[in-house]
Amino acid sequence: MTNAIRVLIVDDHPMVAEGIQSLLESYDEIEVVGTLSNGQEAVDQVTTLLPDVILMDLNMPGLGGLSATEIILERLPETRVLILSMHDSPEYISTALSHGARGYVLKDVPTDEIKQAIDAVMRGDKYLCTGASGSLKPKQDNAREALTGREQTILLELAQGKSNKEVALGLDISVRTVETHRKNIKHKLGISSTAGLTRYALEHGMLQGTGHSF
Repeated sequence: MTNAIRVLIVDDHPMVAEGIQSLLESYDEIEVVGTLSNGQEAVDQVTTLLPDVILMDLNMPGLGGLSATEIILERLPETRVLILSMHDSPEYISTALSHGARGYVLKDVPTDEIKQAIDAVMRGDKYLCTGASGSLKPKQDNAREALTGREQTILLELAQGKSNKEVALGLDISVRTVETHRKNIKHKLGISSTAGLTRYALEHGMLQGTGHSF
């Protein structure tokens, strides 16, 4: 299958991953190159597996789908990431797209729609399943300005209690850059304290599986 579409499945629920794998393997033009259980495994193995498309769960233990997507696309920008999620809120969808995902598919869609989504992103299109696209409403004039992918990553680090210096070391950027991002994040979200940033991250599902509570 030299011309097969190489698909990697990343989901911490084995039954979900196995079900999707079974579905996709029924198509001759698709090759499932692996099933992984969290974002860190995907980051570690993506340069070996070289998938064309990654079906990425959103909330997983350790490194979540959003952070993994951003890291993977920095290394392999041609990879198409499709987010698989149970959440249909506009915040989740817009955040996923801002991190570079090419599509968003709800886990309760008919199984053949996953194949449609893969075909769409392989054509260079973006794909939102019916339930997801229906929840994306035009922004209100007073809506908060969306965070960039890098700001989302730094917000997650800060919300876990890391200092500016620790974030800078982890992301290989300067402390001054972290401080600038931190200021921009607080301005965009209208939040003045680190505790407020933590609460925001929790409310938006960004800390799920990290072991932090508030």
